[in-house]
Amino acid sequence: MNSSGTPFDDTVQLIEVMPSDFSDDIQPIIQDGRGGRSPLSRPREEPENETSTSSNIVSKKRAYLTLVILLFVNLLNYMDRYTVSGVLIEIKEYYHDLENSEAGLIQTAFICTYMIFSPVFGYLGDRYTRKYLMAGGILLWALFTLASSFVPADYYFGFVLLRALVGIGEASYSTIAPTIIADLFAKDKRTQALMVFYFAIPVGSGLGYIVGSNVADLIGAWQWALRVTPGLGIICVILILCVSVEPPRGMSEGHNVQLSNTTVKTDLKELAMNKSFVLSTVGFTCVAFVTGALAFLAPTFMTYSTQFQGAPQSEAFVSLIFGIITVAAGFLGVALGAQISQRWKRTNPRADPLTCALGLISCVPFLFFALVLSRYNTLVTWILIFLGETMLCLNWAVTADILLYVVIPTRRSLAESVQILLSHAFGDAISPYIIGEISDALASRSISPNRPAVQFPAMQTSLYLTTFVCVFGGAFYLATALFVEKDKKRAELTTQGLDPTLVDNDDDEMLVPPGPGDSYLADEEVLNAAAATVKGPCDVQTPMPAVTNGSGDGFTMVRSVVV
Repeated sequence: MNSSGTPFDDTVQLIEVMPSDFSDDIQPIIQDGRGGRSPLSRPREEPENETSTSSNIVSKKRAYLTLVILLFVNLLNYMDRYTVSGVLIEIKEYYHDLENSEAGLIQTAFICTYMIFSPVFGYLGDRYTRKYLMAGGILLWALFTLASSFVPADYYFGFVLLRALVGIGEASYSTIAPTIIADLFAKDKRTQALMVFYFAIPVGSGLGYIVGSNVADLIGAWQWALRVTPGLGIICVILILCVSVEPPRGMSEGHNVQLSNTTVKTDLKELAMNKSFVLSTVGFTCVAFVTGALAFLAPTFMTYSTQFQGAPQSEAFVSLIFGIITVAAGFLGVALGAQISQRWKRTNPRADPLTCALGLISCVPFLFFALVLSRYNTLVTWILIFLGETMLCLNWAVTADILLYVVIPTRRSLAESVQILLSHAFGDAISPYIIGEISDALASRSISPNRPAVQFPAMQTSLYLTTFVCVFGGAFYLATALFVEKDKKRAELTTQGLDPTLVDNDDDEMLVPPGPGDSYLADEEVLNAAAATVKGPCDVQTPMPAVTNGSGDGFTMVRSVVV
């Protein structure tokens, strides 16, 4: 009997022994209680379009080096995404005094392409070598970003088109990178790795404002703000191809057999029936709506705010302050969210969605009063924005962790892409445009709609919409907490080749009963309890539903606990 260890985890492994002879041309399946099908793991040869490794173990050094490279690329992605925001007023003037809705269309076009191509890369990421897909996408992103900086003033829609094409490159990376992290790290280390990876969102966004606005101010042309990241993107392509590692899918789960891919139709059906995935995706859509609106419009709004108060400050200075606040709030919020959920899970297995709900609901009062006081005091407004962004950032790493443990390894890239598609389609793809349209409608009542005295109150009123969306998102994360335990257990059983409907039976929820007063045990605690009561290997006959091999014959699966 062979045992494969989970990377970075010395706990005891559960080995699945399945003495059966399956037909090579028919994929074995387990019939679940819903009449649907879930993939059963079985030994198979790696397809030619995947990178195979002789060992399912990746060294710590190589894993952490890969994480650093992925962090660096994610940082550049978000720098590029929000560089435009840091020089938005200059872009509006360059393209013949664009309205707010037209300026918002620049970001909307990018997000639309990004979300449309995400499912394409999600499908490819579950089936082909992931680092090659990422490298190709990043190369396209760098080329289109550079090209957009050369579009003349009379070709506004050409600029919008090139910014939209940048989304193709980013889609390749954002859907795939988290699944590589999930295959390299397990349990608490995965949460910590995701925390590091998602530091890039607020930090990269903040650097986008800072670098973009100040490079443009220093050189005297906003186009140079878009010429900083492409060169660094080429370096990232080289690092991904030559240094990063491609781990086997599901490696961190520690199973010693491989899962077979199912059809896209089956994958989408299973994702739609996964309540935790669906509800957390709706919650994350609300996060994307609020984040997209604030990230794209806040520097312009605060510039108008200082002008309205009679103490005008330059767009470059305002972008610098907002960038610093975003970086600081992001560091604190992402780290705080990961730590809260990790510690809370020791006593409450629903801690992850509850942490996300806490972040969104806590953001509401800070954001509301920041908007109210923005016409009176700039310093107090900056402080409230910092606190609101901190609360909003609690969920970034935690939401990703929820997706990765309620979805099986061979569906994770597709699940990431579906979440990106939905959250951006109804989130930050439309929020800048919607808020811009509301603002324009309010400002149009004035004879001189472009004056700061008119633009400021119009944008202030339209941004109140974000507070209502935060409350709505918090409610969906609370709903996620009702289902996350069972969905996580179903994914674990499927990954191990077991029947996922076992989770619905109270007697099978845990291999070892909890001790007095224990309402929840982590995996390590369960296995330690087993080690204390069992002195050697023992075979436990577990009744299983019939497993078909094409002939209608079934067999009994033997589950061995090695201690």
